[in-house]
Amino acid sequence: MRGWGTWGVALALALVVGIGGGCRKRGPQPGDDELGRAGLGETDLSGRSSVERARAGLPPEEDGILGDVRFGYDSAEVDSAGRAVLTRNIEWLRANPGPKVELEGHADSRGTIEYNLALGARRAKAVKDHLVAHGIPADRISTISYGKELPLCHEESESCWARNRRVHSVVFGQ
Repeated sequence: MRGWGTWGVALALALVVGIGGGCRKRGPQPGDDELGRAGLGETDLSGRSSVERARAGLPPEEDGILGDVRFGYDSAEVDSAGRAVLTRNIEWLRANPGPKVELEGHADSRGTIEYNLALGARRAKAVKDHLVAHGIPADRISTISYGKELPLCHEESESCWARNRRVHSVVFGQ
């Protein structure tokens, strides 16, 4: 992603860190007070994005209602293991037609911020395309990329990097 320059990188980071976090409307969530503000108390943080979890001081969620789709190094191709996870996710989405899902694209720590944001976006799009091709309405699915900014694991090892190369599904309105 050449040509982003300093301002483009700053904008991308601002969006990941949360300046743009208010762009997606969300409905009432468990733990919200009477004004719709998220509270921490004894709330269930399922249905919360990785950014919302980070703001609450919590680590990103691994799996969840829908399974995470893992990817190979520098790849946005859904492999056979990913298709197996998506088969289970599709079954759940068909059985539960109301909720919407946000697909979060993630990458490992190698590479530039720009590259990993683009790679995360391609991964999320690949998962969305698979879901839509199998009958899940596109208007139920949104995508976002966090690149390498919200890792599950912080070690510099192949097993850790493999955990971070994923698309995580956040279910809203269940």
